[in-house]
Amino acid sequence: MFVVLPLQYYWVWIEWYPVYSIFIPVYVFLMLPIVAALRGETQNFMGRVAEVQWGLMICVYCLSHIPALLMLKIPHYSGRNLLLIAFLVLIAQASDVLQYVFGKLFGRHKIAPALSPSKTVEGFVLGVAAATAIGASLWWITPFKWWQAALMALTITLMGFCGGLVMSAIKRDRGVKDWGWLIQGHGGVLDRLDSVIFAAPVFFHLTRYWWTL
Repeated sequence: MFVVLPLQYYWVWIEWYPVYSIFIPVYVFLMLPIVAALRGETQNFMGRVAEVQWGLMICVYCLSHIPALLMLKIPHYSGRNLLLIAFLVLIAQASDVLQYVFGKLFGRHKIAPALSPSKTVEGFVLGVAAATAIGASLWWITPFKWWQAALMALTITLMGFCGGLVMSAIKRDRGVKDWGWLIQGHGGVLDRLDSVIFAAPVFFHLTRYWWTL
């Protein structure tokens, strides 16, 4: 972790996309089981390797795509890339809040009661729709047209929802309610960013593929 984290952000800082886009999911993922195998410890081999791999994927790789948005060269958008991060975080957080609110007001059918009892079908549908509408209304702070901003917002909300479920599954497996206690009443930082974590790399790559030089 202490080696890979600074390296990943260094590749992002120097804008070396061919490296930082595959450094962790290819080279590090191959290196970790090799190092573990050379140590000769076979007990719980798969579990130990997978835990480190997923830790790096979530806490380093996915999050590194947020500052990577600042490095994108988008025509007629110079100096405004920080607004892309604002758009990503705002839509992801708005979707979380709106899904919770609509779920409390109209929720009847649980989506995944074993993982997140508060998530309902009604809350999900209404929250995603509302967050998508917010995204469309904020098209002017992005390089997207209004309908493109709506599609990007929809992508962010869907990936954020899936990210929340995955992170909840990990917490249930570990037997904990929250990732930490830094934010009073809201758990740790990862509890607030779980939706952003999964949405960030997808949002980054879609933006880079369709809107950069």
